[in-house]
Amino acid sequence: MGTVSKSAAAIERARAAGRTALIAYLPAGFPDVQTTIDAAVALAENGVDLIEIGIPYSDPVMDGAVIQQATVEALQNGFAVRQIFDVVKGITDRTDAAVLVMTYWNPVMRMGVRDFARRLAEAGGAGLITPDLIPDEAGEWIAASDEFGLDRVFLVAPSSSPERMQSTVDATRGFVYAVSIMGVTGARTAVSSAAREVVDAAHRAGAERACVGLGVSTADQVREIGAYADGAIVGTALVAALRDGGVPAVAALAKDLSSGTPKG
Repeated sequence: MGTVSKSAAAIERARAAGRTALIAYLPAGFPDVQTTIDAAVALAENGVDLIEIGIPYSDPVMDGAVIQQATVEALQNGFAVRQIFDVVKGITDRTDAAVLVMTYWNPVMRMGVRDFARRLAEAGGAGLITPDLIPDEAGEWIAASDEFGLDRVFLVAPSSSPERMQSTVDATRGFVYAVSIMGVTGARTAVSSAAREVVDAAHRAGAERACVGLGVSTADQVREIGAYADGAIVGTALVAALRDGGVPAVAALAKDLSSGTPKG
């Protein structure tokens, strides 16, 4: 039977309701730990199925300016990696949305992969999204995620070879994270047509769930992605809303984005 995946279950609940899964990203500790928790709960209460909480990292190679600025602020305010478990527990205590942690691999290795996995599971977390970890180098994480029943979300991109796509789909549990454009994250006016090609390739390789991130910021884009993907991932637009209008602005944007989730 294998592990029951919390993020797969969240996406399947949306699918059963005739909706594209809405996945939302916030950086941990921006502007502080309690606000991260409150904003994430507001997301869950306004139509978000799955929440990604990012660990602030001093060299965020994939992130655009808005998210970089937020993570710098979180680090300046003293955010420490171990606090990620407080954030996850704070959210899972108040909502049943699946909560994934998105992190570069270095902070996990520094804490110890098994220890990190155990603490994440104890906090009620669903698993990890690992942008800079490839399956061939993930042996320790694959073992720990199996032991503690956690999801492993790897990224695929327009540049992924068929072999890399296959190995990534095979190693993933939960959903495959399809990056629609090469380059940094950020809200864009149009979602690249490459997104559909990446999702189609993932589905052909056997992925049951493929979700699109990078560049999604409006209900129309969520609707557009829902025509071919299983979920739409929104980050930058929500971080900007939190920065400019606090938790109420996050709630309002989530509600608006969720209006784009019904299929058909």
